[in-house]
Formats: sequence, structure tokens, C-alpha cells
Amino acid sequence: MSNIILTGDRPTGRLHLGHYVGSLKRRVELQNKGDYDKFFIMIADAQALTDNSGNPQKVRDNIIEVMLDYLSVGLDPNKVTFLVQSSISALPELTCYYMNLVTLSRVLRNPTIKSEIKLRGFDNEDRGIPVGFANYPISQAADITAFKANIIPVGDDQLPMIEQTREIVRSFNSTYNSEALVIPNAVLPENEVCNRLPGTDGQAKMSKSLGNCIYLSDDSETLKKKVQSMYTDPNHIKITDPGKVEGNIVFTYLDAFASDEHFTKYLPEYKNLDELKDHYRKGGLGDSKIKMFLYNILEELLTPIREKRHYYEQRIEEVLTTLQKGTEEANKYANNTLKEVKNAIGIDYFDNDSFIKEQSKKYE
Repeated sequence: MSNIILTGDRPTGRLHLGHYVGSLKRRVELQNKGDYDKFFIMIADAQALTDNSGNPQKVRDNIIEVMLDYLSVGLDPNKVTFLVQSSISALPELTCYYMNLVTLSRVLRNPTIKSEIKLRGFDNEDRGIPVGFANYPISQAADITAFKANIIPVGDDQLPMIEQTREIVRSFNSTYNSEALVIPNAVLPENEVCNRLPGTDGQAKMSKSLGNCIYLSDDSETLKKKVQSMYTDPNHIKITDPGKVEGNIVFTYLDAFASDEHFTKYLPEYKNLDELKDHYRKGGLGDSKIKMFLYNILEELLTPIREKRHYYEQRIEEVLTTLQKGTEEANKYANNTLKEVKNAIGIDYFDNDSFIKEQSKKYE
């Protein structure tokens, strides 16, 4: 069986560190490993419109922002295929067929959908849940199956979505006695902390809508201000006070990003993160010192990303051409899957002459 990778992001803003550790870094590793037949990366603009229908310009403007972020972290258009979701004509049709295999109650029980509905306030009486938003697990199943993707790099918050896609694939193949669709498998970050990086304010998740992000494109000064304002232990008032590491966002970020080499370079009085944590717990270590250490680590990570982004910002037409060509290639791929799906259902009436012969024979 072919190894086909599919990932993507909603173009509702620039990408941030949560995206990087949760998926982007893994995508680059998979790309460079080369152990795949096709690698598709989708800019999910149609999905973004489900809760931004009143502001389509926001989605339109962020297509290029997301594409620049992709290129800046090292994703290579010679190795992966970039595409825009709304330009893949097979996707809404596949979604339509899959909707017949899923109940409304099952969709609304999806933990990811439940949490996102609450986050966006759709559960308020005066708003209501848009059908398009509730339908997202099914449309995502169309995204995945259209490309026969079996490897899906995601954060753990997306596991319920992948499981629902697996259910749809099994249901379709069983209902129509077909092998047209491929069961996908989620690939999680190896570092558990990276599954869901918290926001700088201590909230459970870094989110563009909550304004608690460190963006991949943030300049040095902006990065420093955000790190300096990060939530730590509120009871660690004086340097001599014992500090709490658990729930301290600075240490959470150090768990995600710090290596022993970073200590050699930026904080040589400690061998590793365990020694730093022990000192903080005992007291005698100030927040400003650990924040500066984190800043140095993140600045080292983001500097080459910024530089590469600047390079592509001077070549926007080239970037858009890359996206257009990738979308055209992806369209052909998805249309082939659609033909297989319609054939399995038995609604490919005019793709060959079998239907005409079948109906003509009835009336001989």
C-alpha cells in the first residue's frame, strides 16, 4: 500500500509555535525522511469559512500568510504538494455522500466539535450552531479520503476527528462492498508536551482567537515582550521563594524546546533542565532568568524561519504559482477518488456505457 500523507491548517491567521511543535516540525521531518509516495498539505479555507462566513476577506488575506509560514519552516514544494481546499471540486461532493453514513447526534458527540462549539460561543441561545461547522468531521473525512491519505500528522486534539474519518471509511467500504477508501492513521508529536502547547497566558491551548500566541513571524522585540509577560508561579514573588514548576508555562515551554545543548550555550551553570527545575523549586532562582533563557532558545529557533519568510515575501508571485500548480495536481488526484466512490455507489451513470445498456435491456 502507498504511504500518502495529508495535513493542513485553517487560514484564519499566521501560524504560531503551537502549530510548529504540534505538526509543522513533524511535517518537515517526514518530508526529509522521504518515506512516502505523496505528501499533500492543505490550506483549509472552506473549513475556515464555517465560523468566519461574515469575514471572508480574513480568510482570503491569510491564504498567503499560511503559505509563507509553510515555506519558512522548511516545507519544500519540490517534495510536497500544497493546495487550497475550496479549489478541489471533488471535496463537497464526497462530503455529500458521506453525510448519509453519519448521524447528527454522532457528529455533535465528537469531543473536538463539542469543545470548539463552546469556544466559539455557538452554544449560546442567540447564536446557534452553523450546519457547516457541525459538519466539519464529515468534510474533513472527505479531505483525507479524497487523497487516500493513510498518514495524518496531528496534535492530540484532532484524534476524535481522525477516529470519525476511520468510522466513515469502514461504513462506506462495508455499505458499498468496496475498497475505494483507505483508513487513515494519526501521527502524534513524540514529545507529549507538544501535543497541545499552552498559551502564553496559561490557558490550556495556544489559540489565535484567544490572542495568547507566539507567531512564527514575530520579530525579536515582539518575541521578547511575549516571553517576559508569560504566566509563571504567582506565589513565586521573591527570588528566594520556592517556585512551582508544574503549571508554570515557562517551564512547559522549556520542556517542549530546551535541549542540553541550549544549556551549554545560554545557561552553562546548569547541566540540563532537571537541574534548573530543582533550583527553582528550592528557591533562589528568579523568573526573569528563566524567561531570558527561554527567549534565547526561541530566538535561535525563529531567526532562520524569519529570514526564510523574508526571502519568500520578496517572491510572492512565485509562491502563488507554486500553490496554484499544487492545487491543480491535487484536483486531478481527488477527481480520480471521486470516480471510484461514485462507481462503488453505482451513480457513475455516464462515465461508461454500462448504465445505458442496462436500462435499454429493460425495455427491449
